[in-house]
Amino acid sequence: MSEAQPTLLTPRVLVPFLLVTLIWGSTWIVIKGQLGVVPPSWSVSYRFFVAGGAMFAFAALRRERLFLDGRGLGFAALLGASQFVFNFNFVYRAEEYIASGLVAVLFALLIVPNTLLGRLFLRTPLERRFLVGAGIAIVGVAMMILHEYRAAAIGPEAVVIGTLFTLAGVLSASSANIMQGTGFARSQSMIVMLAWAMLIGACANGLFAFATTGAPRIEQSFVYLGGIVYLGVIASAVTFPLYFNIIRAVGPGQAAWSSVLIPIVAMGMSTLFEGYRWAPLSIAGGAVALVGLVIAVAKRPERPTVSGNMVAVPVENDPNT
Repeated sequence: MSEAQPTLLTPRVLVPFLLVTLIWGSTWIVIKGQLGVVPPSWSVSYRFFVAGGAMFAFAALRRERLFLDGRGLGFAALLGASQFVFNFNFVYRAEEYIASGLVAVLFALLIVPNTLLGRLFLRTPLERRFLVGAGIAIVGVAMMILHEYRAAAIGPEAVVIGTLFTLAGVLSASSANIMQGTGFARSQSMIVMLAWAMLIGACANGLFAFATTGAPRIEQSFVYLGGIVYLGVIASAVTFPLYFNIIRAVGPGQAAWSSVLIPIVAMGMSTLFEGYRWAPLSIAGGAVALVGLVIAVAKRPERPTVSGNMVAVPVENDPNT
């Protein structure tokens, strides 16, 4: 008997999914400490030099072959550009114009391109309950976006620029998510591929930062340096392998549910550390998003098949259910 197709509720998927969601939900506060003195591109570069170094060290401990062939390096470069260059530069710049909470909520829309591109390029099946749940969740996200927009009290020009930067980051991240679902990516070592992608991304960020802002700058403070270590090791070297393995297991659409939950976690973190106060609209939006998640991932009851006077109960889930 073959193994049933995993879902988000499968323990080996659910545990890393929750871990990634909790860690990435905390990064929005940490990223705020990266802004100000150091240009964003240098901060992104430092983050992924740390992350890439950690990934190479982990691969060496596992005694994996650390080198890739030409095709592998080309793939790693594209992955690094989309995930670790464009995505993060867009996100860091978005937070210069709009509040981190609004950026986090807007990023929840990742579920839309992940689902559509996954269907287009990876032939990921789309089930009715998943689409219904995603639609309900997007309504909840829209409610949270509306609240964060009202609470930010910023000018319309800043909102437009910050939103465009965020959506560009969403599309960049989605491109990388789809790449990780391809057959070629699955044939490579996840750790080594990510190590090279992070290193290439860090170098590209450094070159861009040098060309646009000049020589490297760094802030000599515990908040900034501690943030670099946390973002590089915990929020990158630990989480990206987990997240991309989730994509390989259940597809980019289901994996993107983390982006729907992350704003809720981020607002919870802000409540603990920044005195954030939940408004009725944000509470309702979060509740609606969670309802959508439950609908999307809940198992459909299996119907017994009747043969003559015998009732046969399936012992294995249909991979398409």
